Amino acid sequence: MASTYRDAGVDLDIYAESMGRLPALMHRTFCPRVVRNDGGFAGLFRLDFDGRLFARNYREPILVSGTDGVGTKLKIAQVTARHATVGIDLVAMCVNDLLCTGAEPLFFLDYVAMGKDDPDRLEQIVRGISDGCIQADCSLLGGETAIMPDMYSAEDYDLAGFAVGVVERCKLLDGKSIAPGHKLIGLASSGIHSNGFSLVRKVLRDQGLNFDSPVPELSEPLVDLLLRPTLIYAAAVRAVQSNYRVKQVVHGIAHITGGGIAENLARILHGKVDARIDASSWEVPEIFRWLQQVGDIEQAEMERVFNLGIGMVLVVSPYYSPSILGRLGEIGVRAFEIGEITAGSGEVILV
Repeated sequence: MASTYRDAGVDLDIYAESMGRLPALMHRTFCPRVVRNDGGFAGLFRLDFDGRLFARNYREPILVSGTDGVGTKLKIAQVTARHATVGIDLVAMCVNDLLCTGAEPLFFLDYVAMGKDDPDRLEQIVRGISDGCIQADCSLLGGETAIMPDMYSAEDYDLAGFAVGVVERCKLLDGKSIAPGHKLIGLASSGIHSNGFSLVRKVLRDQGLNFDSPVPELSEPLVDLLLRPTLIYAAAVRAVQSNYRVKQVVHGIAHITGGGIAENLARILHGKVDARIDASSWEVPEIFRWLQQVGDIEQAEMERVFNLGIGMVLVVSPYYSPSILGRLGEIGVRAFEIGEITAGSGEVILV
């Protein structure tokens, strides 16, 4: 009997069905700079910076790129069959990193690896990626779906994302202008975001809890809190950058991911300043307090693994801090002044 690809675990007819569902999810994210190339081998994007067609004027444009994944948060989506939001996480983890350079996100690409083709599940995942791109105001320019039986079990999948943005050279944020007296504005997270889920899953396992177990101490279902997608801060950063005519109001941006506030903020500090954080200046979300209590996790470990309610930190000129907080509030972004820059040696100090 002749062997077929289907016998090996890859059904090309189902794959074709899956691929047929994706173009509409891409097209809804397209901007005028996307050059349609349906069916082509690569996505196309115009680098047109003459200021006429797209009302942008980049004299010395620098392209910025980043890549990331979602991590073991995917296990929760797979076990609970809730795949609609992990695509937003994927976009957020990449785009938020671009924002730390001051860049405008341009386009995004995804890679989805699955053990078995499932058109409905793939559509949910890519719809989330499409939703994330709309939130980030960037185009989903292309992607790849790989069906790899034996590499992954039938219900398993993994995601990787790739984002490209652009920033004017003179507006590139590298932390060099951060100086004593600058204020630290923390943008609230939506919860755990996409880091620390190996520890989260261990805590639940040790307590004999499932992802959807009822937890009376929490105000929302546990699974909803666990799968709440990572916030995308593109609109928040753009609102601040576009609100002032002076050359520089924001002097540095840190995306708070694995390593917590201290390790990520330290990445943008030079050796002559410290960042002093007032840990009482915002309320830590209940999911973190609950995890710490039931998991008997030391405070230092919580601070190193989780964002604890702050998903991004802006280092801003002190004169503009009150108005920046007001501007963020106007667009519905919860933000807090959480500390300031002092003379030092590149340390982050939580007090």
